[in-house]
Amino acid sequence: MEILHVSAECYPVAKVGGLGDVVGALPKYQQKLGHIAKVVMPMYRTRFLYENQFEVVHKGSFEMAGYRREYTIIKEHSNKLGFDLYLVDILGVLDREKVYGYDDDTYRFVSFQTAVVDWVSKWQHRPDIIHVHDHHCALIPFMLQYCYAYNFLNTVKTVLTIHNAQYQGWMGWDQ
Repeated sequence: MEILHVSAECYPVAKVGGLGDVVGALPKYQQKLGHIAKVVMPMYRTRFLYENQFEVVHKGSFEMAGYRREYTIIKEHSNKLGFDLYLVDILGVLDREKVYGYDDDTYRFVSFQTAVVDWVSKWQHRPDIIHVHDHHCALIPFMLQYCYAYNFLNTVKTVLTIHNAQYQGWMGWDQ
């Protein structure tokens, strides 16, 4: 079974709390059970980015709020984490030093989710499960079911894990 984890955090790449610990460990255990587990997360400007080698595996674009956004997917080259790690780069949106705490976090994470779904839609095969972690990725199951551009992916199973119900991703209607 192929499982794609989508998360805002993954230890040791970027970790703020327990979410990063879980996403950094769960794929390793799934691999030991014989599954193919991968992680995709935003590309932050962290030490991990500068201390490791990456290769570009995909370039794409999507339209959001009337603007075309280009994105790049890079893959960690050595596989030293024990699973494939992919980072999404959207210049000026995700490339920040901190994971959270910006005024445009809503826009950042919606852009991230859109790039991930667009990228997966270009795969020649489909993952068996897309496991999304917390509100930063929680639109993905909805997008697969109800966004016309991606509804051909609606047969992909999804799992949403809420790691901390205290963080709910509240935002204003104008966002």
